[in-house]
Amino acid sequence: MIRSELIQKIADENPHLYHRDVEAIVNTIFDEITAALAKGNRVELRGFGAFSVKERDSRTGRNPRTGEPVDVEEKRVPFFKTGKLLRDRLNGK
Repeated sequence: MIRSELIQKIADENPHLYHRDVEAIVNTIFDEITAALAKGNRVELRGFGAFSVKERDSRTGRNPRTGEPVDVEEKRVPFFKTGKLLRDRLNGK
């Protein structure tokens, strides 16, 4: 499911809301999650999962085409850990 499909599904299930309002709500939720992660905070949605940021150290990688060493800078990457309810639902429990 992509963002536009999510917006459409929510709008279809809530006919009392305008499509543009649903779009604003979804965009606000994603923007707040992104802003919190950019600050290094953790975002937990009970039953769904938790988003956090992991630090990757700098390292020496390899260019897959030539095999020569390449310096890879340290970076921060998003990480998602599923919640227990989501895991149980996916596994049919």
